[in-house]
Amino acid sequence: MSGPTGALTLTVNKAATSTIVSIARTAQDCWFKTKDPTFAKFRLAAEVNSYVGKPRFLLVPKSNPGGLPKLVVNGETKNGKTVVNVFGPLLSTNQGQRISKDVQRWAIGNASCTPKA
Repeated sequence: MSGPTGALTLTVNKAATSTIVSIARTAQDCWFKTKDPTFAKFRLAAEVNSYVGKPRFLLVPKSNPGGLPKLVVNGETKNGKTVVNVFGPLLSTNQGQRISKDVQRWAIGNASCTPKA
């Protein structure tokens, strides 16, 4: 499963901070600890204690951690539910669909690194 995709928005019935923390931990385990070559040029920067109520994590270039993020995953509470937004240039790459599917799976609590066949 590969190919570009656009921004992703999904709604879950969990708190925003715990949802983003869970997704970030699973991304760390599945994308970075496994040394996945897709993410070798990036590092994960978690900003889950947001003062504006939108916990998030970013994928930023290892070579320029203060530069513009290549992927943003944030959550915010709306009408008692958490809306998860995923956007950034990485979604326009050939791995965009995979990234979207991973985040969708992780947002609902499935911590598997790969989808079930």
